[in-house]
Amino acid sequence: MPSAVPSLATSVPVIDRDRSSRSRFDPDEFFGQQPASTSALPDPAPLLENLTRCVIEILAGARDLEQVARWVTDDVYRHLLKRVVLSTRARRARGQNASRPSFSIGSTTVCEPRDGVVEAVIIVRGRARTRAVAIRLEGLDSRWRATAINVL
Repeated sequence: MPSAVPSLATSVPVIDRDRSSRSRFDPDEFFGQQPASTSALPDPAPLLENLTRCVIEILAGARDLEQVARWVTDDVYRHLLKRVVLSTRARRARGQNASRPSFSIGSTTVCEPRDGVVEAVIIVRGRARTRAVAIRLEGLDSRWRATAINVL
């Protein structure tokens, strides 16, 4: 004879563990890097020139890479670290010591492909050759950060 009392299995609510373990918000959305508008950021020209000087001196071995760590993203830092290792090996193979390079900053061409992004090419004239440094700055966390640096 069927019981009038419902069974325990049907009266206990089933908890969907997969659904309860998912958060209602993405933490990176709130705590990750936040984009900033160009109008809320300072003029990028001084940073572009100073970052160019620093990168050239870093590759020459006259400046420490950690000095620009706060102005570049992690990917750019790793890229520059590889370049530093290669340039150090090349200097060591030629028997040269690290020295402060003599150069001057030439023309700077800046464009803004979208709000909060600045791309620039800075011409650097040295004794032996002229180089171009391409830099992409993005407004992240209310300041400019270099997301790409290439020395050509």
